Amino acid sequence: MFTGGQRAHVFDEEIDAESDVFESTVSGLKGSRRDWEWALVLLIRLSDAAAICGAVGVGHLIRLGRDVPSTVVDGDHLVSYWWVSVTLAVAWMAALSVFSTRSPRVLGGGIEEYRRIISATLYLFGFIAILSLGLQVALARGFLAIVLPLGLAFLLLSRWLWRKVIVARRRAGLLQTFVMVVGSERAAIDLARTFGRDSSQGIRIVGACVPGREIARGTSLIADGHSIPVVSTDFGIVEAARMCGADTVAVSATDSIGQDGLQRLVWALEPHGIDLVLAPGIADIATERLVMRPVGGLPLIHVERPTYRRSQRVSKAVFDILFATIAILLTAPVLIAAAVAIKVTSRGPIIYRSERIGFEGRPFTMYKFRTMVNDAERQLASVTQLNEAAGPLFKIHADPRITPVGRFLRKHSLDELPQFFNVLTRDMSIIGPRPPLASEVATYDGHTARRLLVNPGISGLWQVSGRSDLSWEEARRLDIMYVENWSMWNDLLIIVKTILVVLNGKGAY
Repeated sequence: MFTGGQRAHVFDEEIDAESDVFESTVSGLKGSRRDWEWALVLLIRLSDAAAICGAVGVGHLIRLGRDVPSTVVDGDHLVSYWWVSVTLAVAWMAALSVFSTRSPRVLGGGIEEYRRIISATLYLFGFIAILSLGLQVALARGFLAIVLPLGLAFLLLSRWLWRKVIVARRRAGLLQTFVMVVGSERAAIDLARTFGRDSSQGIRIVGACVPGREIARGTSLIADGHSIPVVSTDFGIVEAARMCGADTVAVSATDSIGQDGLQRLVWALEPHGIDLVLAPGIADIATERLVMRPVGGLPLIHVERPTYRRSQRVSKAVFDILFATIAILLTAPVLIAAAVAIKVTSRGPIIYRSERIGFEGRPFTMYKFRTMVNDAERQLASVTQLNEAAGPLFKIHADPRITPVGRFLRKHSLDELPQFFNVLTRDMSIIGPRPPLASEVATYDGHTARRLLVNPGISGLWQVSGRSDLSWEEARRLDIMYVENWSMWNDLLIIVKTILVVLNGKGAY
């Protein structure tokens, strides 16, 4: 527990932060969460306005020119396109607000933020189309055809740049949400580990309230090397949250608090501006599979079943074949150049064949461009002691067996291009779990074996989350997460992220 002096110090810091909002805006968005959220929303609102005004201005110059004409309303009234443009810009800003695109809960979050922007824009222009027909407004369709895609592109680009700034700030220890966990020691440690996997979210656990546990003052819980102070062992949750400076309380011990206790806790936290979230105790489940269903006033979270056994498998197969065919045609010059470079610079076959385990444990031959010397397998024993990976994986940053051409191919993931032929034979997919060796599969438990419920992929969550830098446990977790939450939309997102990762070259060796 905190002493009286420490408690006063916490309150003084909160007062100082609240009195310096302007400075927080211009000095890197520091201060309390309320301050930086206010400043961040203001700055993004201004960038949204600039993006929309820029798109409308370009539309004017391209379609209408400098001499802005008028449009006819109801067959009698003339309205200048300046007023049309101003009304469109104001309505666009309003639509972004209605769809909560600037909510602090989605800013910097990525997909959900972009989805809301796209939805707000499409609904607005759909409403404009219906309204123009009803009011008989002769709007220049060419003008709208320019403003719509251009404005949407400007908005998404602006938010993408802001996301880069927000993530960088969060990883530097700024723009943080301070959370106090209410629940068991296990729950606090698990939540700390979950939040620690993604520092881009800016969530930091500053304390734990462990009801009903005998504990000495100053005791801490340890999660992956991080210390979590236990600030309370009774049900003084509000006081404990204020003392540790938390702006959010995450409750996992709902059974011990009860329904009435949770309702009273919401009321008690509200005057202090402290948010309440409930941690359901399930991890790596996509939000699309979570459905809130109130029953008798009690909100229940229903977890939908995974989709990997449904008819979507057919659509995935069709997409894989079409994508692989197009990819082979487009990369044919690269395939030929890589084959020639390998043949000229080193002895041995051009294609390296490796037996991997695919769908439902079936073995298949995976193709890659050879990136090592011809007798690399015989030299394995001499480099075993250099292995830098845990578990069944074998990784070396500077493997001496890799040829100069092979190092270039690996750096840019060109060695994996022949795997598109594996996709055509349906042994692999474009996106899926990492194709394992038989020796890896032999170590699988029942949980890990779920990786084999879908075809392995040329790329996947493991590819866009660190590639060869990932640990065995993290790669396993991401593969299972992909299998459990598969969707075509997620596949498309991973493809886009894969292109960015390959261009960056980070984590490839």
